[in-house]
Amino acid sequence: MKRILTLMLIVSFIVGPSVIWATPPEFSGGVNNEYEYEEVVFITGEPVKLKGEVKVSEREKEGEKTVSYSFKLENKDLNAKLDRKIGFETMLDKRDDKGQTIGQTSISKYSEKLQIGKDKYELEDFQFSKSDVIDNRPASDFYSGNIKGRKYYKINKDQGEVVVDITGADVGYKNFWGNSETQILDYIIKSKKKESDDSKDEVNSWEGTVRASVSDSTTKTLKYSENEANFSSFNGGHMRITNEEMVSSYEYNLPKIKDGKVEKDKREKGAEHLSKKMVPKIERLIVPKFRDLGGHWAQDYIEKLYSLDVFDENGEFFSPDIPMNRMEFTKAIIKSCDIRTYIEAPKKRSRKAPPEESIFKDLDTEDDDYKYVKSGYDKGIIHGENNMFKPDNKLTRAQAITILVRALGFENKAPAPGYYTNFSDDRQIPYWSKDSIYMAREMGLVQGDKANKVNPNKVMSRAEASAMIVRFLEFLERDLQRDYRENIIYFN
Repeated sequence: MKRILTLMLIVSFIVGPSVIWATPPEFSGGVNNEYEYEEVVFITGEPVKLKGEVKVSEREKEGEKTVSYSFKLENKDLNAKLDRKIGFETMLDKRDDKGQTIGQTSISKYSEKLQIGKDKYELEDFQFSKSDVIDNRPASDFYSGNIKGRKYYKINKDQGEVVVDITGADVGYKNFWGNSETQILDYIIKSKKKESDDSKDEVNSWEGTVRASVSDSTTKTLKYSENEANFSSFNGGHMRITNEEMVSSYEYNLPKIKDGKVEKDKREKGAEHLSKKMVPKIERLIVPKFRDLGGHWAQDYIEKLYSLDVFDENGEFFSPDIPMNRMEFTKAIIKSCDIRTYIEAPKKRSRKAPPEESIFKDLDTEDDDYKYVKSGYDKGIIHGENNMFKPDNKLTRAQAITILVRALGFENKAPAPGYYTNFSDDRQIPYWSKDSIYMAREMGLVQGDKANKVNPNKVMSRAEASAMIVRFLEFLERDLQRDYRENIIYFN
């Protein structure tokens, strides 16, 4: 039977030096794929589904990002059309001393015309403010923001008005392996419209609420594909399948409208759900050819990491059961967290500039792997001892766990000092790794053995380290996406 192995990962689209985050278009709760955009509008007091196209233009330079949207939507059955152009400008204040960035977003331009049946709605004013704080961690950026806005529409020029107050929040994360954003938007809609009634004008007024929950996530699935040919130089290899999905839910509480008239004291409650998927993209990856992995318990983990360029051994043997050293593990984690570390071209140094001084006494700046250690040191992932890195020292479980948790910045979420980790060998845990080991258990990254021991001072083999790295990458996708999408949209 052919084996199908799956490792879920997330990846962001890279355009030049900047990264486009997975972000729902505008702030209307709509979803899209390559071919179609869809949203629901409630401006008439009833849900109206519109479909069409959206064009997005993004530009980013130092400290500033602009995004423009152009929508052309319709619902032929209801004789409805929407033409909207919105521009947002975000100023980014990077605080390198705090490892954080503050984003302040405002409207730069707007226009919107909506026709539903005989009524025409035109956006007269749009006040909008959004602010995010982004925690720039080595393995992932985590962000959270708040949204306030107000739209003011004229109905048929002078027949009435609709005011939409918007309050919301967004949460998201972005790393090399993935990104996801979820928005929760609450709308309070107030409408007043004059209705002709032979002898007098009657004012039809109503108020309703809508909650829109929308999420955009991009996932990559790593699958093993068996080689169909018997006589081939390799048995099979991994392929990477990229999927992007947007899901949306509108929950509404609106007036009961019959024959165009608002029925007092009667309400219409319900929900609308939307979803769109992009066409998957398939990429074949490098094929591992290690001769000493056949039947090994860690074969799948090691081959996955090799296919992803986390490991770059060129020989025929991986030696899975020998100890992993500090340099090998540091290099693997830096590659896992930020691939730019090893694809950037080295900067040219002026002839007059003094030679770079190594951050550790036992490392040479000319060493091919020095850049990984420096990157890890600069990002606070690794520390030395007495100005020594000791690259060839055998890696312990406490060291590995600490590096992984520091990469996410989660060690600060541990309780105040004085707590116990609940592992039976808690007293053997080094003080510098206790917070990380506590959080690793909370994250599901590590568990105790049959005796409930974490074995912090045990040396890790290359196979054991590979399995831990794969679990770390799965956390970046599986658990983060669940926390940032399913747990919010389905349980909010």
